[in-house]
Amino acid sequence: MQAKGTPPGELKKIIKDRYKKEYYKAPERAGVSYMVSPILRTYVNPEESDKVATSNNPHVMYYAPNVSNEDIGGKAPSISFAGYGMDVEGFYLFVIMPGPHGYMIHLLDLTERAAINKEYEEMLERLCKINEAWCLPEKQGE
Repeated sequence: MQAKGTPPGELKKIIKDRYKKEYYKAPERAGVSYMVSPILRTYVNPEESDKVATSNNPHVMYYAPNVSNEDIGGKAPSISFAGYGMDVEGFYLFVIMPGPHGYMIHLLDLTERAAINKEYEEMLERLCKINEAWCLPEKQGE
């Protein structure tokens, strides 16, 4: 749908509707997704808003159907904004999109994030020159 030009807001509405109507079926078994790239452009909090931001938060996601933060002692991390980007603080598990398609997120720590950023430093510079939205947020003091 994206390739055919469906606008992001409309696409999100279609996807949410398909989840509600169970067009998308929950996976039959556990799954893990290694989201360890140095840059991510995503919804800040898809449950509450359509705000999109650039983030530097390598993480691992675990498929967790019908698991809540209360079940695992998790808590959504604090999110701060630097310009148009976002930064997530806290290195503990938390659940996002609870329900049959929910998943847990485990953020990598600052040492691992720094190593990933160093490995992809040249690529990050090139991406930033192509599109400002792909620039990592600058931290104060850096």
